[in-house]
Amino acid sequence: MRGVPVSVRRRPFTDPFSKPWSPFGWTIGGYCTYRLYDVKCAWPSTTGAIVPVQQEVRDAVAVLTLSRPKALNAMSVEMLNDLDTALREADRNPNVGAIVLTGDGEKAFCAGADIGHMLEATAQEARTFAELGHAVADLIEGLDTPVVAAVNGFALGGGCELALACDVRVASDNARFGQPEVSIGVLPGWGGTQRLARATSIGFAKEMILTGRAVKADEALSFGLVTHVYPQNELLDRAVELAASIARGPAWAVGAAKHLCNLALGGDSTVPFEREKDTFALAFTTADQREGMSAFFEKRAPEFKRGGDAS
Repeated sequence: MRGVPVSVRRRPFTDPFSKPWSPFGWTIGGYCTYRLYDVKCAWPSTTGAIVPVQQEVRDAVAVLTLSRPKALNAMSVEMLNDLDTALREADRNPNVGAIVLTGDGEKAFCAGADIGHMLEATAQEARTFAELGHAVADLIEGLDTPVVAAVNGFALGGGCELALACDVRVASDNARFGQPEVSIGVLPGWGGTQRLARATSIGFAKEMILTGRAVKADEALSFGLVTHVYPQNELLDRAVELAASIARGPAWAVGAAKHLCNLALGGDSTVPFEREKDTFALAFTTADQREGMSAFFEKRAPEFKRGGDAS
């Protein structure tokens, strides 16, 4: 398949669960049968007639819109699967030369994972969910077709990590970027510890990740996290214009240049990403994770352990 990164395509089949699985709050009525190389899960729809990822083509640009606006476009497993499918279809479409990824509504690009019942998730379930998120981020990064993130509001946690996997990021003036996972006792699990440092600087990335604070669009611009900031009502049109200018170029050369740029960032090394998945899963064995997420749902300040093992 054109554009599927080797690191994703060659992973062996894994059946992580032998019973119905409900990761972090989605009621699953069937058995998980996903394969890590194509990020597929077989279970009934959780959104009924709602399509999690809207698709349209404008001026040789595929516009993919994350569409759960009432949930600030938070990522469910179904949305991850739908996004995976939409990305592959756009990459195969001979009439598409670039992709724009954005969120539905004016409040959020993607507010991260829908944490629902994450409090009760096991380390194995957390590792599996990290694999799903990583596989989609790896796919975005590995496509031949360039992807522009049009960040139209909050891009938090997994939402920020999806934006980081894109080749170019532009933002609305009300955008906010953040990796707030430490505030609930865990850490970025979809590539944020690696891609944020590569997109900005190690010091800026550590400050964002270790404090959990969100940064405004103008600060993101000053650190290179985004390349342009536009008024909210102009963002999508400007992003499509940028993507269309890419799409007008020679497809082979554009794709090859994208992959070579990724190599300059060390994008061919899977070791740090595997370490991140393992550590994300390990966080779900700690008391701090349980305290952090309990405090989140109870709308109170967490009381984390200090100066020792958090388990």
